[in-house]
Amino acid sequence: MNFSQKKIYEYCEAHTSPVSKVLRKLERETHLKTLAPQMASGAFQGKLLELLVRMSQPKVVLEIGTFTGYSSICIGTALAEDAVLHTIEANRELQAIIQEHIKVAKLDHKITTHVGDALEIIPTLDLMYDMVFIDAGKRDYERYFDLVIDRLRPNGIILADNVLWSGKVVDKKKDNDTRIIDQFNKKVNEDPRVENITLPIRDGLTIAVRK
Repeated sequence: MNFSQKKIYEYCEAHTSPVSKVLRKLERETHLKTLAPQMASGAFQGKLLELLVRMSQPKVVLEIGTFTGYSSICIGTALAEDAVLHTIEANRELQAIIQEHIKVAKLDHKITTHVGDALEIIPTLDLMYDMVFIDAGKRDYERYFDLVIDRLRPNGIILADNVLWSGKVVDKKKDNDTRIIDQFNKKVNEDPRVENITLPIRDGLTIAVRK
C-alpha cells in the first residue's frame, strides 16, 4: 500500500463507527495468543459485515472459518433475535477464546459453533442459508462454494475473504496459492447463478448474490 492509499485507508477507518469493547479486547488477545493475528477480520471489515447483516436481515448464516471469533461476533451482533449463525472452525485450540468472547458478547444464544473439517460438517447441516461467509482454507474455496450455492436462498449472499491475496492475483507469474484464488474468482464471476462484485477492501472481499 503506497503512502496515499494508506492515508485514505486510515481516513476511512477514522470515519467508520467504532467497534465494541468486546471486539477491542478480542483483537488484543488475538494478537497475544495466535501466530497469525492478521487472519481476524479487523475493525473495518468487521463493521462492513455487521452492516451487511443489518441491511439484509438474514435468518440463517453460515461462516466457514471462525478463527478467534471476531467476524462471528460482528455478524451475531447484527442478527435478529430469532436468527442464527452456524460457524465452523477446524482448529480445536481456538475454541476457548471463541467461546469466551461469544459469551461475553451475550451472543451464545444466536451462535452455534462447530469444530472440525468444514467439508465434512457442511453436508450434515440440513439448512438453507441467507448468507454465507467463506474465510477458511483458500485451497478449498471452490469446494465450499459448490457445497453452499444450491442451499442459498434467492437473494442470499455469499461473501468470500482474501480474494486479492495481497494483490498477487494481478501478477503475471502466479504462485500456486495465488492461482487457486484467481481460479476461484473466475469461477464466481462466470457462474450464471450469481451477480457479484469484488471489492478492494483489506485483502479483497467478494460479494455474490444468488439470483
